[in-house]
This record gives sequence, structure tokens and C-alpha cells, in this order.
Amino acid sequence: MTGKKNIIIDLLTREWLLIGSLAGLITSSVYLHSLPHISKADIGILFLLLSLFVTVKGLEDTGFLENIAIRLNGNSFVALKLILITFFASMIFTNDAALIIIVPITLKLRLPHTGNLVIFESLAANAGSALTPFGNPQNLYIYWYYGLGPKAFFSAILPFSLTFLGILVLCGLFFFNKEYDSSLSTKKYTINLKILFYLISNLLVILTILKVIPFITLIGVMLLIAVFDLSCFRIDYGLLLTMLCFLGLSENMKIIFESLIEHSDHIFLLSSLSSQVISNVPAALLFSKFTSNWKALLWGTNVGGFGGLVGSLANLIAYKIYISSSRNINISFFTRRFVIVNYIFFVIGVGLFYVFKGYLY
Repeated sequence: MTGKKNIIIDLLTREWLLIGSLAGLITSSVYLHSLPHISKADIGILFLLLSLFVTVKGLEDTGFLENIAIRLNGNSFVALKLILITFFASMIFTNDAALIIIVPITLKLRLPHTGNLVIFESLAANAGSALTPFGNPQNLYIYWYYGLGPKAFFSAILPFSLTFLGILVLCGLFFFNKEYDSSLSTKKYTINLKILFYLISNLLVILTILKVIPFITLIGVMLLIAVFDLSCFRIDYGLLLTMLCFLGLSENMKIIFESLIEHSDHIFLLSSLSSQVISNVPAALLFSKFTSNWKALLWGTNVGGFGGLVGSLANLIAYKIYISSSRNINISFFTRRFVIVNYIFFVIGVGLFYVFKGYLY
């Protein structure tokens, strides 16, 4: 009986967002006496996200991403290097994938102040992933939902990521030791055909997101992967199902409220604050139905990635990996530090929006 109870508790802990979104979808559909309409564009966004997850999983399985992280091993500024590689890797491979690779490497290195470094890596992942349409799920959704082009997107979010990059570099130099003695050895690593295949596949996904190549290209890529390496489809389907539920829920909420919130301050504050409760990906799905003001929504959901553990799934990933390690960790103390530092960045992010508001509009 105890075993079943533990399984249920574990399921609720891991999939609470999916369960909550499904409950909201069912409740709102019963209230409206109808099911929500999921458009072809919504399905296309989910397929893009699936493709991105699969190709990144392929790169993870080959050890390519881990090798990039290990090659940072050295005797100077390694903490800063880990923060920077997390920032830039998240721009291409998503914030979740970057942390899944970098945090375990960080634990292996046994650096001083490892807990603080993990916190700053999670901050770097959220700040770096904000810069590209494929860096995180909410960016991908906003980019496609509003039919944006690369220039408009990058120019809108560039001040956000560059400012936080500067802050992270200063923090990396100030808070962490410059020198340390590492016992983690590197090994010779060569690019083989499998790695090259997944690098090209990932590039094709990125080019499709940027609308450089036709969408149908991805169907061929996914079929090839399914035939030759089905293991790459072992991805986080819970997140995809959560997004599907929130797509339906957001349609229902749009009908229920029947209003369009156009004021940039409202959308920014609502999306950033609601991210602390429902996470930033669902916040992007929900508020996109209420506004055409994509810049405020883009900033709001990315600022909302900072703050509490719920703000971004990347936060939960970094947090869970660290507290699940075999070290003697004061979980309560680490949690307080994690939340406090994240909310400092959240407040900075809110201030940045109003500083750059004139540039954005």
C-alpha cells in the first residue's frame, strides 16, 4: 500500500502541471458545454516542439552535448565558462536540454559553491534561451502564433538577453573562485555519422522554425529518425500533452472572458506574475488569446521564467537534479537561496522592461 502511495505522490510531483491543465480544460469545457477548437497552426507548433525535442535527444544520446561541457574543464574561470556555455547552449538546444547536460557535469567537477553555480546556470539557461525562437517552448509558440520574422523577434528580446549576459558574467567573476584543481579527465572525441546526422537534423528544425525551409521537410526528418533510431522518441511527452491541454484551455478562457487586453503593462505584468503560478509556457499559451501585443507577452513570459521554481520548467530541472545528487545537501537552505536569487533576477527583469519600453514601442 505504501508503495502505491509513493507512486501516486511521485506522479503528482512530476506531472502536476499536466494534471492541473487537464483539470482546467475539462472544467472549462463542461462550463461552455463544448470542446475547444485546436487549429492546424497549433498542431504545427506542437510538431515543431516534438521535432526539436527528438533531435536534441539524439545529440544527448551520442554524448555530443556532454563532450562540449567536459571540454570546458580547465584550471581557470571554469565556473564562468559553465555559466556561459549554459547561456549559449540554451539558445540552440533549449534551456531544458542545456541544464540536463550541464548540471550533472557541474556536480562531477566538485567545484566549491556548487549549489550557487547550479542556481546561476538555471538563470543563464532562462536568459540565453530567451534570445532565439527555438530556445524555449514559449518563444517557439509566440514566434509562430504571431507570424513573426527573425529580425522583429531578435530586436525585441535582444536587450533582455544581453543585459542579463552582462550581469551573469559579472556574477561569475565576483562570486566564484578563478582557480581550482580538477580531477575530471577529458577523452578524445570525434564527430561520427550519427552525430553529424543529428546536427543536421537539429539545424533543419531551426531553419523550419525560422521559416527558411518548408514545414514538410521535418516530416521526412522525423520519419528517418523513427526508422533508424526510435530511442530518440523517448522524450518528455508530458510537456507536449500539457501544451495541448493549455491550447484548449486558452481557447476556452478566451470565449469565457471575451475581451482583448491590449495595454502593454497589463500583458507584461499578467504574464510574468502568472508564470509564478502556472509556469511561463502555459502563460504564453493563455495570454496570447487575449492580446496582439506580442512584445509585452514575450518579455513577460521570459521574465516570468525567473522567480519561483514553477516559473520555468528549466528551474525545476536544475533544482531536481541538484537535490537528487548523492551529496549531503541542506535542501531547505538551497531552496531558499534558489528562490531568493531567482526573484532578484525577476525584479531586475521587470525593471528592464520599463527601461527598454521606449525602445520596444
